[in-house]
Amino acid sequence: MHPVLIVVDKPQDWTAYYPSDNVISVQAYISRSDDYKVANTHVINLCRSYKYLTNGYYCSLLAEARGHKVIPSIRSINDLRNKSLYSLDIENLNQILEKALQDRHNEGDTLIIKLFFGTPDIPQLESLGRQIFELFSCPILLVTLKRRDKWMIESIKPGALNTLNDHEEDLFAESLERFNKSIWKKPRSRKQNRYDLAILIDPDEKFPPSDGPALKKFVSVGKQMGISVELITKKDYARLAEYDALFIRETTAIDNHTYRFAKRAESEGMVVIDDPQSILRCTNKIYLADMLKTNGIPTPKTVILSKDRQKEDMDMAIETLGFPMVIKIPDGSFSRGIVKAEDRDGLKKSIEELFNKSALVLAQAYTYTDYDWRIGILNKKPIYACKYFMSKGHWQIYKHETNGKSESGKYTTLPVHEAPKKIVDIANRAANLIGDGLYGVDVKQVGDAGVVIEVNDNPNLDSGVEANFLKDDLYRIILEEFVRRLERKRIGI
Repeated sequence: MHPVLIVVDKPQDWTAYYPSDNVISVQAYISRSDDYKVANTHVINLCRSYKYLTNGYYCSLLAEARGHKVIPSIRSINDLRNKSLYSLDIENLNQILEKALQDRHNEGDTLIIKLFFGTPDIPQLESLGRQIFELFSCPILLVTLKRRDKWMIESIKPGALNTLNDHEEDLFAESLERFNKSIWKKPRSRKQNRYDLAILIDPDEKFPPSDGPALKKFVSVGKQMGISVELITKKDYARLAEYDALFIRETTAIDNHTYRFAKRAESEGMVVIDDPQSILRCTNKIYLADMLKTNGIPTPKTVILSKDRQKEDMDMAIETLGFPMVIKIPDGSFSRGIVKAEDRDGLKKSIEELFNKSALVLAQAYTYTDYDWRIGILNKKPIYACKYFMSKGHWQIYKHETNGKSESGKYTTLPVHEAPKKIVDIANRAANLIGDGLYGVDVKQVGDAGVVIEVNDNPNLDSGVEANFLKDDLYRIILEEFVRRLERKRIGI
């Protein structure tokens, strides 16, 4: 078990709870640094204030300097200081809030809830409390809710232990005990391994980037290499700092937890694939199209359509691209959010629907091929090559039916050196513009030349497809890259 320290401003702040040798004053923690040298010590900072340059602030700052795991972290403290820093993070939580409080309709209502390690004092807001705690890991949080035309989160602020009433003290004690057991004191058997790697997955995802057998291979191959590989889900956000590295194996998006995980891992100094910058760049096709064009990478003819210039841009697209043309929302994946317009009426209908999701959409010249090349790139080098064939009787790889069913085309996997050199080279050039992470570059081959369709972060790595040629070596290559990066960090390169 990791050593746990509970730090308070004054001893009387803890008088309502059982005495413990783990409870110390902030002055003792700050001044007696030699007494607290144990690596991986976990610190629960319960100071009355975390304001800049207060004892509470210095407690978390020094904990991080000493290599301790501390809650709240300096990042959480700084994020909570200014609403503008967290307003974007909480925007998607308001929908959960409105559903949870649907029986309260009075305009102008204000409600203040208290979270104790993510557990709210109002049970019906449990899901909201957990997600707020994932964003801002702070022992006590005061969340002010305001109803205007709908319920909104007005503010989130740290709370103080010495302000709790008897009922709240009971809730706090229960929540602390749960948190301590499930998060901080979980027995670990991974010390014999060189590194600990977390793989973020969604067990319920319909089109995951890695299938079950592939995930099992990452675990087993990692074990052979002395790497402890553990599958985690979005519920494990608070545990993220326990690991050395993060590998995201669920479909990424800017507006969900995958991006928050990547940002958190980066801020904790972990090795992370996909890194936040790659997610930002790859998940928006508008950015990709402009970047590829600017850097002279061949792509299909492309026009960006604006909701504010709908008619003018439609005319320009028709003149530039002709029919049929392909229309895409910026953040679609697995052939979703992509439609083919055969004529002006179809184009008008398609963009009106897509403009409900995005202020800009992409129009590209339609180029049919029997298959798309997918070249896997890791650290600026190609590692696998696949042909993804179009779904039977369809113009895309994935065919999504209105009844919710989906099917995909066949595939062929081959060694990189057997793929056309021009295709591999153009894919590598495109991926290198994004970064040095793991990418899947889609290229259409037209004659001897190729045009890049898109660069995907978080590309598929399935046991029977991308790994069909390399087998276990594909998983080993990726894990070796994690080790290489971790070793460089260890020696300060």
